[in-house]
Amino acid sequence: MALPLLPGVSRDRNIGKEKFHKSQHWGFCNDVAMLVDENKPGVGGKPLPGQKLTPKYSVFPEGMGSDAPAWVAFDKQVLSFDAYFDEEVPDKNQELYRIRHCKIYFYLEDDTIQVIEPRVKNSGIPQGTIVRRHRIPLPPPCEDQFYTIDHFNINTEVTFYARKYKITDCDQFTKNFLRKMGVRLNPPASQPDDPYTQERQKILDSMAPFRPYERIDTLKQFLEHDGHVLRFFCLWDDPESMFHDPRELVLHYYLSDDTIDIKEIVPVNSGRDAVPLFLRRDKLPKHAPIGLYQPGTITNRTVLNVLGNSVGNKGRYILDNRKTGTVHQEFYKDGDLKIGAVINVWGRKIILCDCDEFTKEYYRTKYGIEDFTPVSYKAPPPPKREKTFPPYTGFGSEEDSLCSCMGLILKPPAKDFKKFLEKDRIGMESNILRFLAKLVTDNPIDKDRKFIISYFLSDDTISVFEHVQRNSGIHGGKFLERGRIKKPGQELFKSEPSEYFKAQDLYVGARVCFHGHNFLLVDADEYTLNYMEKHANEFSVADIGVILKKLKVITESRSQEIRQLFAATDPDHNKVIGYDVFRNLIVRITDEAFSDHEVMTLGRYYSVKDECQMDLHYLLAVAQEQLKKNRFENFEQLTAVLLYNDREKCGVLPREVCRPICKSFKLPLADDDLQALLTIHKEQCHKPTIE
Repeated sequence: MALPLLPGVSRDRNIGKEKFHKSQHWGFCNDVAMLVDENKPGVGGKPLPGQKLTPKYSVFPEGMGSDAPAWVAFDKQVLSFDAYFDEEVPDKNQELYRIRHCKIYFYLEDDTIQVIEPRVKNSGIPQGTIVRRHRIPLPPPCEDQFYTIDHFNINTEVTFYARKYKITDCDQFTKNFLRKMGVRLNPPASQPDDPYTQERQKILDSMAPFRPYERIDTLKQFLEHDGHVLRFFCLWDDPESMFHDPRELVLHYYLSDDTIDIKEIVPVNSGRDAVPLFLRRDKLPKHAPIGLYQPGTITNRTVLNVLGNSVGNKGRYILDNRKTGTVHQEFYKDGDLKIGAVINVWGRKIILCDCDEFTKEYYRTKYGIEDFTPVSYKAPPPPKREKTFPPYTGFGSEEDSLCSCMGLILKPPAKDFKKFLEKDRIGMESNILRFLAKLVTDNPIDKDRKFIISYFLSDDTISVFEHVQRNSGIHGGKFLERGRIKKPGQELFKSEPSEYFKAQDLYVGARVCFHGHNFLLVDADEYTLNYMEKHANEFSVADIGVILKKLKVITESRSQEIRQLFAATDPDHNKVIGYDVFRNLIVRITDEAFSDHEVMTLGRYYSVKDECQMDLHYLLAVAQEQLKKNRFENFEQLTAVLLYNDREKCGVLPREVCRPICKSFKLPLADDDLQALLTIHKEQCHKPTIE
């Protein structure tokens, strides 16, 4: 029994409620206030009177399936249904209606639908896309809702814009998907045939002519061998020419249709006109030339008139399988062509002398031919005359004078631009070899003069500067202008090009003569020594492998004596001797067979590296200055990568890991500075820190 709704008698219905929010039912669409959604609940999420809310999970319970959005989970997944619809034809007496078969595609990612009708040849009606892809509303009175997957099943009808489609079947993917959704599938229905289409087909079948027909299928040969061409190199001895000149030809056999074309190779200055083709592409008969045939004599088929003109002046023709009266023509096939064969090209005897690699592989695969010995058809070329040049006249450089003999149009001598780009100054790499030299002379004034010889690897030029010495009475500075220097002892006016000094001619201990001045190279800077050792394949005096082999050959028989000599120079037994002592021992052992540079390379290889103290604050200041000059600001990403590589979270990284990371960010620091920074950090904490 309900209590009356009187003051003091009725209870508060909001007791125990915690949610009092209101749903937004109204909104704006194109600046017009309208009802947006009627399916939203009332106050506190409770449904309004008479309202049925759709459950959040229809088939699968919460927690099953993917949590990805529909456009990701169902991307490129489409349900396909077979359907048909009836269409009235009021304007024709032959048919009252028409059955049109179509496909219904349901896109799971956005619930859009597309209807496509397969095109039929000579249908006379527009076919293809009947309904473009979009969300289709339900028929009235539910036009505010759209079709979903729940509205589709086999052997059911759907209505799209007042047109009913009968679904008869679907593909296997659609069946499996609907079963997983809990849909019970109906048995498939049969698709009815269009009566007018069947009547038309009967008429067409009854009108099939009984004319003679023989199928000649060339499509298979075309599809298998399209673009495959056999090429033969041929020779034709023209008997009509005055001197019986041999004519070189190239024969192309097209495997797609068994046709042949021939092209002539016209030599230079032969006096003949260059024509596009010697023989245009066509089938080549074996027995040609022959008499001309009347039109209609050569045909693909032969027919017989079995009734003549006795019945209404109308004949009846059948195909003659025996081909009575047919003119048979034999054409050249691929089996008739081989190296050494003579073929008849419209009365001209042509010899096949050679072929290309594709042709050889084709005959090797199809016919098992292995012998492809070519027939010699070319006369040996005349000996090539050696080009001689006149001797150098003395005007200008030798290269410039030689270019005037190369052609009528004068051009400057070409420079090795690639070598210039590779060996030009790049950052800290100067690509300049510098040597300290002295004059080889008996003049006591010139003995103490010191020179700096610079060899530029970019263009093989040499410049000489004299070291300024106070109170020597000689002005220092530029001694020799930069340029290429010829080796001494060469004839001035000759046809052959002169030899110039190369980088391999300069090393410590070498004697060179520059324009009458004899120099002795006594030392080199650190960059030169490192460069020559790094490129030891170009400089044999800096190749430690070659030097050790040479030393082994000389000292192999005196190994015990050499050990005693080295032991005598080390009385303290600390296994370390000075360079001067080491040099004197090597010179004594090898009888001066080694140059000073080879001895220096050997000493540098076995030398003990001096440990120098590096100032951390000075290195950091230099590094910060370089970073500021180059405007390097990518510190956040560099720190992130270093922290990512610190898998153990210990705050330090090995030097082998830090250096490639800094190089990958193109840190504007020299290799020596970066290596020194990492080395100092390693000494401080046994590992370079991330900082």
